[in-house]
Amino acid sequence: MSTSRITLAALVSGALFGLGLAVSGMTDPQRILGFLDVFGDFNPALMFVLGGAVTTTMLLFRFVLRRPTPVFAERFQISDLRSIDRRLLIGAALFGIGWGLAGYCPGPALVGLGVLSPETLWFVPAMVVGMLLHKVVSRNTSL
Repeated sequence: MSTSRITLAALVSGALFGLGLAVSGMTDPQRILGFLDVFGDFNPALMFVLGGAVTTTMLLFRFVLRRPTPVFAERFQISDLRSIDRRLLIGAALFGIGWGLAGYCPGPALVGLGVLSPETLWFVPAMVVGMLLHKVVSRNTSL
């Protein structure tokens, strides 16, 4: 498989994902923060988007895995981890804290950056610094 075809497939997949986020309103941090504000101005929109994603995955995942290999890769990359460990809990907690404070996670933040949303101009650089910090810390500790 040529690198240009793989790159094109990744670009189309990312654009489709970004379009889905934009159409569903998930690039609006106020919508996300509204979902997390269960005792205030609660907005259930994220629950319906999540439900649609989980349903689609449950229905189609088994058909995808029946293929001997992915269309644009040599093998499927599925984690073999089957336990909840400290690294998973710490990562999930940090992700949740950041998501709850900013109303962004990486996908919607990159879409927001593409349309020059003001909040993403500080969030995306902070996210990149966090990723680099994780790389340094995890290399030097067992977390």
